[in-house]
Amino acid sequence: MKRKNLWQTYSETQLEKLEKTNALYRTCLDEGKTERECVQKTIELARAQGYEDMKQLIKAGKKIRTGDKVYMDYMGKAIVLFHAGTAPVEEGMNILGAHIDSPRIDVKQNPLYENEGLAFLDTHYYGGVKKYQWLSIPLALHGVVIKKNGKKVEVCVGEKETDPVLVINDLLPHLGAKQREKLAKDFIDGEQMDLLIGNRPEDGEEDAVTRRIRNLLKEKYDIEEEDFLSAELEIVPAGKARECGLDNSMILAYGQDDRVCAFTSLFAILEAEEVTRTACCLLVDKEEIGSTGASGMTSRFFENAVAEYILLNEGIEYNDIVLRRTLANSKMLSSDVSAGFDPMYEDVYEKKNAAFLACGPVFNKYTGSGGKSGSNDANPEYVAQLRKIMEDAKVHFQTAELGRVDVGGGGTIAYLMSVYGMEVIDSGVAVLGMHAPWETTSKADIYEAVRCYEAFLKAEF
Repeated sequence: MKRKNLWQTYSETQLEKLEKTNALYRTCLDEGKTERECVQKTIELARAQGYEDMKQLIKAGKKIRTGDKVYMDYMGKAIVLFHAGTAPVEEGMNILGAHIDSPRIDVKQNPLYENEGLAFLDTHYYGGVKKYQWLSIPLALHGVVIKKNGKKVEVCVGEKETDPVLVINDLLPHLGAKQREKLAKDFIDGEQMDLLIGNRPEDGEEDAVTRRIRNLLKEKYDIEEEDFLSAELEIVPAGKARECGLDNSMILAYGQDDRVCAFTSLFAILEAEEVTRTACCLLVDKEEIGSTGASGMTSRFFENAVAEYILLNEGIEYNDIVLRRTLANSKMLSSDVSAGFDPMYEDVYEKKNAAFLACGPVFNKYTGSGGKSGSNDANPEYVAQLRKIMEDAKVHFQTAELGRVDVGGGGTIAYLMSVYGMEVIDSGVAVLGMHAPWETTSKADIYEAVRCYEAFLKAEF
């Protein structure tokens, strides 16, 4: 299949919209460095477009009518948006799904300690990271601390220019001879990845540095050391998303896996003015560690949200078969990033079936690894429908696999959604440096992904 470089296809009007879309995207990345922050930003943007909180509608006993827009967040870490279409919901929804968690480093529950005049927070990395990439770079601390009385304290250190940043130390090369003999995966032990947070003592007594840190925590946040027990603190790269390249054609930022798909899906549903089938945008947590937990896709929160949505619909008498038919008749794009072809490492790609930057959103008929293990493997009938939708909307797309057979592979939430019997395909945006602290995408792909997702939401199937 011939790929087109998108930059050569856009009109001046489209280029202006492309830049506007990417400016908003960078803002979302800056304000959404954790899954909680992504949900907060999603609610902010959704409410500005007339979306209402389903929980409030339930309390008020109100009903949903054609054209209404609603959302339901789950634990502040996952969220579902619905735009009611003209067709009965039982005929199925058009669902955009993506995850909003990203590889990072988490603070342990009992983290604070001092060693030779240096104060540290003990950590545990989250998701598939190359641990050595997180050494000696400016880091920020985001998250929440929940006190015993239920009060939530929000923490964000390292993002403002007036903030201090934090760091995980590396070993100087002069003393690193033995370190360089190790495999990359063993370059640093996970227990060595502790966050340096202080060096100034309160007084000359033992543990004086950590005592000063405790006093600062009490003074600034009104939290005690034991409050770390009920905290969710995430260590992420400090700094804003930036335009990349001398031609300003790319975005360099943390967390683009998978927020590049999450925010473009969000933009699409917010821009969709009228839909025939109910449009749905599903943003979930914990994909990077297997979609586990109450806010991950293996839980039933999405099914519960759909049940509540059906129950709220005017003129529909809810029962289990209506829920089952709604889910089975739905179509979904399970959007997660693809590995962009990098000529510096071309031996791990199969070029004919690789994703290229600035060539449009990517459809992956199957993911998995080896013999397609863990893959959803979309039906060709559904792929053909998507081809027609994209052609009619003049959306450029490409197809790909994640690396050479027996070399690459990966998984998404697609197989977890296909259990309902709905048609699902993996799709997304090509990324260079996936899972690195800073990842690279094409601004053209971001804009085209929004066009792709909006065309999908409007499709009648």
